[in-house]
Amino acid sequence: ALIGGLCFQVSAALKEGRVTPTELCRRCLSLIKSTKFLNAYITVAEEAALKQAEESEERYRRGQPLGVLDGIPVAVKDNFNTAGIETTCASNMLKGYISPYNATVVQKLMDQGAVLLGKTNLDEFAMGSGSTDGVFGPVRNPWSYSRQYKEKSVPKSHSEDEESNWVITGGSSGGSAAAVSSFTCFAALGSDTGGSTRNPAAHCGVVGLKPTYGLISRHGLIPLVNSMDVPGILTRCVDDAAVVLGSLAGHDPKDSTTIQDGFKPFELPNLTDVSKLLIGIPKEYHAPGLSSEILALWSKAADLFKNAGAKVIEVSLPHTRYSIVCYHVLCAAEVASNMARFDGLEYGHRSDVNKSTESMYAATRREGFNDVVRGRILSGNYFLLKQNYENYFIKAQKVRRLIANDFVKVFRSGVDILLTPTTLSDAVPYMEFIKEDNRTRSTQDDILTQAANMAGLPAVNVPTALSERGLPVGLQFIGRSFQEKQLLTVAKWFEKQVKFPMIQLEVVKRHHHGVVQHQKSASVS
Repeated sequence: ALIGGLCFQVSAALKEGRVTPTELCRRCLSLIKSTKFLNAYITVAEEAALKQAEESEERYRRGQPLGVLDGIPVAVKDNFNTAGIETTCASNMLKGYISPYNATVVQKLMDQGAVLLGKTNLDEFAMGSGSTDGVFGPVRNPWSYSRQYKEKSVPKSHSEDEESNWVITGGSSGGSAAAVSSFTCFAALGSDTGGSTRNPAAHCGVVGLKPTYGLISRHGLIPLVNSMDVPGILTRCVDDAAVVLGSLAGHDPKDSTTIQDGFKPFELPNLTDVSKLLIGIPKEYHAPGLSSEILALWSKAADLFKNAGAKVIEVSLPHTRYSIVCYHVLCAAEVASNMARFDGLEYGHRSDVNKSTESMYAATRREGFNDVVRGRILSGNYFLLKQNYENYFIKAQKVRRLIANDFVKVFRSGVDILLTPTTLSDAVPYMEFIKEDNRTRSTQDDILTQAANMAGLPAVNVPTALSERGLPVGLQFIGRSFQEKQLLTVAKWFEKQVKFPMIQLEVVKRHHHGVVQHQKSASVS
């Protein structure tokens, strides 16, 4: 029962001695092996994890645990640097690269006694929305093997069910979302540049938090878009997200963009009265391609708040329609700059071509990067050409300011929280997803999430219901800057009302003997 449990429940069990950190770690490692077909992990640090678990066990024996996360198994997206463990970004460019230091967020987790199980799969250099484009292959959504999905899907044959009917996790933090969803860890780190934590959280039925830009250090997160990247948190409930946030947030002298003030961890109250809340429904988020099912769910959620006494009003964010184009110009420009460091000289892949330094650079980048990364580098360099800089990059920065101002105006008008969909639909089958190229898919899938990154605002996905196909659907709450406590308090209230069903994971017999069933409501008592 504890494997399907939540951080604070397991922490209590560890303190009471009902389970030891080593037992917990071994059980999670066993589940990683039996769900290997999901391809959620790139590297599993079994030996190091067991050593950390033994050290945690000794602290509990002495009655001196380091905190709530002591002994709790966690996973980290493979674009965060980890000392002694390979960091690949799911790219040939960094295969075999072992960082000499830990990212600040990884170090903070370990300082709290968390047990690092391994590194999770992603789109190459976090460029994508399906977790399908990394060199280690696509991540499979655990819900593809759930009883809920299997009962609703009608395959033509058993073999088609297994090989063609599985659905994507979303991305680019799909490995982390799948790891949490399949019970192989209790919390995971993702990164969020345009929705890369919230999107897979919605598709995998977990909580995905993108904190305010600057609240959590980016030091050691291999950058995609410096001005938008934020470490994200994936957990099975809102309370757990708050616990992990409390461990990670605060100033870091190694990241000049972090807040200067200290951060005080908080415990989420049980909200009983929502009558003082003003919930905004942005009309522009009724976007083209939004499924009727999600639209109905969004409307139902608004009614839920209204019926509980909250005031719900329609608001306008007029520049939203320009945001996806603006986002992709800025994203490509910053990618072109950030990817320049991968030249084959200092670390990572180096080509054998040695006719000249220039030919070695070119061959290294051709061999190391996939088509998606090379395409974004080319686009970005085009936008940054002297003759294009004003028309593309500067103009996009001006539009970004207008988009951020839209949010400022809405929140100044008295709105507390914005309620929107997270994704346009539930997760699509892999074979359908790959019919369109990465750029097209990212444009569609980021449309509801990337504006929060451009404005630097906190946003969280809360699993809300199962679709007609038995797959998770989530809704997004966007809060005021640095008001994570209010955002997560409202999200927790909503989570409690909807009582999202926990996955009933049927591990396919050819991968694992027997059925692992977990039936635990995600609502918090």
